[in-house]
Amino acid sequence: MKIKKLIMTSMLMLGFISASAQGQQQEPTVEYDFQPHWYVTIQPLGVMWHRGEVDFSDLLRYNVQAAVGYNFNEWLGARLGVNGWKAKNGLDVSFLKGNMYTWSYIAPKLDLTFNVSNAVAGFNPKRVFNFSLFGGIGANIGWGNDEAGELRTKMLAEYAGVPSYMKGFDYEPFELYWDGSKVNFQAQFGAMADFRLTENVALNLEFGANVLPDNWNSKKAGNADWYFTALAGVKINLGKNYTERIVEPLKPEIVYVDRDVEKIVEKPVYIEKPIVVEPLRRDIFFTINSYKISAEEMKKVYDIAIYLNQNPNAKVAITGYADKGTGNAKINARLGQQRSKAVNDALQKVCGIDPSRIVTDSKGDTEQPFAENDQNRVSICIAE
Repeated sequence: MKIKKLIMTSMLMLGFISASAQGQQQEPTVEYDFQPHWYVTIQPLGVMWHRGEVDFSDLLRYNVQAAVGYNFNEWLGARLGVNGWKAKNGLDVSFLKGNMYTWSYIAPKLDLTFNVSNAVAGFNPKRVFNFSLFGGIGANIGWGNDEAGELRTKMLAEYAGVPSYMKGFDYEPFELYWDGSKVNFQAQFGAMADFRLTENVALNLEFGANVLPDNWNSKKAGNADWYFTALAGVKINLGKNYTERIVEPLKPEIVYVDRDVEKIVEKPVYIEKPIVVEPLRRDIFFTINSYKISAEEMKKVYDIAIYLNQNPNAKVAITGYADKGTGNAKINARLGQQRSKAVNDALQKVCGIDPSRIVTDSKGDTEQPFAENDQNRVSICIAE
């Protein structure tokens, strides 16, 4: 008899140790929800290189840029920036002293940005490194082209009466010379990297390629003019760019069965059995632009599953909605379908409900069941 009691006591102790270990393993987790936000970038450290036929180092110039942008979601944004300082080019001729010339320019532009890191690895505001691509269009306003004009005058004097084919150039120097100011269309694309320093500040590095019409450098070469920039500075988020949610894990219940030798059985159970009311309605709410079911809303899914298990002939109708105050009709139609599907999948895959007992539908933003805008990010489930 003593041996039997000793065995039972040992098994009970093992059960409590196992339950304690499971409690340690299943820690609450933190999930991040993206918040649309503004930001500014200031890049005072930059270099610009204009493609030409003279040595690479001779064409390097100081460059600066500043921009203000807005991130619409985890991966897509837009920014309005201004780049500029001085451009430099030259002629590969030995007889001309001071064969280099400069002019000033400023280039306002509008870009779309794409966060590759978030698109591939998911949104994480604590990530140290983020890689993005950008592309856009703008204007390039040039002025102060006097040095090109002086060099042009020297060449005309040197080559007076000499046929063009004997000049030794495969292009026409200064045939597209401009004076005063010049406005050109400009397109650009490139990549940038952000290295997180604090909650709202990151070190920003950027490389860009810019293409303009052939006349930008006053030469007629029969192809587009290019210049390239490498910039460094800081990116500052204006306001909070995310919110945090604590997700509590679902813990299994340990059940002790009274037999000759006490045995511990672990089985997952639903949290809190509700009082069954016919019909049963549960409104499962979602965050903006999301169809993920939070841990708190998952309890309502369990309520529905319990009801269906207790009422074998019952079925559930799931209707997904999106709030009309956000997005557009096309996006909201997709969100409504995704939200009803998320509840459908949870009932089938997590709770084991037969798919024949589930009917799904989506209204998008064509119907708003609640007066408060944010409450219409919902899947309404009616079981009967």
